[in-house]
Amino acid sequence: MDLENQNRVKNLTEKYGAENIIVLLGAAEAEAAGLAAETVTNGDPTYAGSLAGVQLGLRVYHAVEPEFKDNVDADVYDEQIGMMEMVLDVDSIVAEMTSIREQFTKY
Repeated sequence: MDLENQNRVKNLTEKYGAENIIVLLGAAEAEAAGLAAETVTNGDPTYAGSLAGVQLGLRVYHAVEPEFKDNVDADVYDEQIGMMEMVLDVDSIVAEMTSIREQFTKY
């Protein structure tokens, strides 16, 4: 997650409270999604940004996870994400995101 997005997430969390924030990711690879998810839950593991050492514990999901997919209009999902879902390793992404949530999510 780039430094600008880390700042946005941190500022929004301070303004609205961690219990009111959900982060939605769309990274193409499980490892990249996991790194971003860890950043918004447990702090930036690379110690490069404003979330270095900052444990926000935010709820975080990937756009291909059932928790997100099942809660949006199916036609909109298919139009916006359906093609990506066909080429991504969805199982790996779901496994990575689930692992991060189990380890670090507070809310």
